[in-house]
Amino acid sequence: MSLDQLINLLLVVTLTEMMLATGLGVRVMDAIGVARDGRLLLGAGLANYVAVPFAAVILLLLANADPMAAAGILILAVCSGAPYGPPLTALAGGKTAISVGLTIILAGSSVLMAPLLLFLLLPLTSRGMDLHVDAPGMLRAILAIQLFPLCAGLAVNHWRPNLAARLLPPAVAVGKVLNAATLAVILVTHFPQLLDIRPGSILAMVTLLVVSLGVGWGAGGRRSGDRKAVALTTSIRNVGLGLVIAAGSFAGPSAVTAVLAYGLVQLLGSLLLALWWRRGPSLAAVRADDQARVQ
Repeated sequence: MSLDQLINLLLVVTLTEMMLATGLGVRVMDAIGVARDGRLLLGAGLANYVAVPFAAVILLLLANADPMAAAGILILAVCSGAPYGPPLTALAGGKTAISVGLTIILAGSSVLMAPLLLFLLLPLTSRGMDLHVDAPGMLRAILAIQLFPLCAGLAVNHWRPNLAARLLPPAVAVGKVLNAATLAVILVTHFPQLLDIRPGSILAMVTLLVVSLGVGWGAGGRRSGDRKAVALTTSIRNVGLGLVIAAGSFAGPSAVTAVLAYGLVQLLGSLLLALWWRRGPSLAAVRADDQARVQ
């Protein structure tokens, strides 16, 4: 087995396990509760499937990014529903139930939206290069390593909650180990390429992160806890899925390196913001918001 094949296998196993663990830890009612809030759902949908992808296109054109690297960033820009959203929301003192519900809904809707958006947007940044994403292959990847394991975890939690409670701690622990191993292997393999990324591209990535947080915050409504949840769920794109799609669609390391670079930028930036938010109003304020909302 080659190193690239090993990395791809690690990515598939890691993302599948993380989506399963996400499903084990949440209730179907979390997704139903978000789905019933039409304003919140519309705002989050527009933020994730309109604002972020089109902002990515504009920034990549302004940065005059390499077409292959631009393709990697675009892939990540359309891959929403990452399992890191709820933990970061909890760390920030946001409304975790909203982040969980949005993660489930975005992970499911990306089955259709991600291939469609790439079909529409990829030609805008290809600068004449004949770049195509294997839409059926992308659809299979999203179903196999994102949607099916998520639904399996949700089903266990819904019908066998005691079993889900027993399985969740080891699933979370295994996910941490897999994440660390996968990140280490990818960083060691692609470190020279990461050093070659142009400052303009890094600036575009940071700007895209700021835009993602801003549109998510605006889509979250008036309550601070809700805004934190939508902002962090929008800013964290699905790096594992993006890497699998980029590695399977394009020859050469440029697209994969771009996905990895933006993945690191968004994760570090979102984590620092979550830690900063945690220093602000505590969870008591969020609970007060929730009580006011019920009353």
